[in-house]
Amino acid sequence: MKKLNWGMIGGGEGSQIGPAHRLGAQADGNFVLAAGALDHDAEKGRAYAQSLGVSADRAYGDWREMLAGEVGRDDRVDLVTVATPNSTHFEITKSFLEAGFNVLCEKPMTMTVEEGEEIVKIAAASGKTCAVNYCYSAYPMVREMRHMVRSGQVGKVRLVVTNFSHGHHGDATDADNPRVRWRYDPAMAGVSGQFADCGIHALHMASFIADDQVRSLSADFASTIPSRELEDDAMVNFRMEGGTVGRLWTSSVAIGRQHGFDIQVFGETGGMRWASEQPNQVYYTPVGARTQIMEKGDDSLSDEAGRLSRVAIAHPEGFPLAVANIYVDLAATIRGETRDGLPTAQDGLRSMAAVHQAVESAKNDGAWVDARPPMFRT
Repeated sequence: MKKLNWGMIGGGEGSQIGPAHRLGAQADGNFVLAAGALDHDAEKGRAYAQSLGVSADRAYGDWREMLAGEVGRDDRVDLVTVATPNSTHFEITKSFLEAGFNVLCEKPMTMTVEEGEEIVKIAAASGKTCAVNYCYSAYPMVREMRHMVRSGQVGKVRLVVTNFSHGHHGDATDADNPRVRWRYDPAMAGVSGQFADCGIHALHMASFIADDQVRSLSADFASTIPSRELEDDAMVNFRMEGGTVGRLWTSSVAIGRQHGFDIQVFGETGGMRWASEQPNQVYYTPVGARTQIMEKGDDSLSDEAGRLSRVAIAHPEGFPLAVANIYVDLAATIRGETRDGLPTAQDGLRSMAAVHQAVESAKNDGAWVDARPPMFRT
């Protein structure tokens, strides 16, 4: 099968997320890196793209040059990944969608709810795919948990408890580090710091596994390091359309925690637990029975988990392969197949609505608010 042409904006040399995208996109032979505008420094970006094998005429200085250069080509890129600072996501994603390109945008998809609704409408009108990189939902055992909920193996979901908490921004003496500071600067991060950065991964995961959407929420935000304008710790309670109760904690000052992303799902007839630092296992407890450890790669798992498992049981699969699974589903979608589970612009919009409503709730002593985007309040 012919490889698809792939282009990347951002994610240049030294980027935290860039290598994961490059490994993930090319892991299965679906995509080849054909074009890129990889750095805000035009010459550095061009040089780095060429070092990765991009031809000189498709190693662009910025995203506008890349759009102009690709739009008229017969071999134009089939997919554009947007891995730039948060404040640029909307303009870039909108421009490429309107020009007829498929887009994978890093989260958060936009800075405002209005921008998110516009992206959803543009994607629908263009007929192109707009995906958002909620890649944790593409781990095989997360897909297995969703399958177990859908197939009734834990009964109706009563409660979801999730958190994404780490301590890597807990040193106040490092608060002026540029790699840290921007996350708490409204000019670059938007209205929210930690919740928009990490908490929305946990919120999306809760909706993804429970197969339901968040309807309302109540939030408490804290900036535990005084120099920070935006929160570095948040607690969010939420309720879903189907009645499921949710509890979410996210923090960047939890010193001693490393990645700290985990989720527990409690249903009428069983419970499940998954943690990103041990992503190959799900702990499953049927009501009245012993806890079982389910292993990635086991023959008894669902087809959905099986197709996204790359190596034999007991061999670890990490973050880049979770990203790769997003690209597997994107490639299939671009080729005309239907793939359930790919996070789309609608997921990105729901996340941004939850962020803005959580900010309002926190300002009003945790008042309960409608977490849905206006266009979905019917």
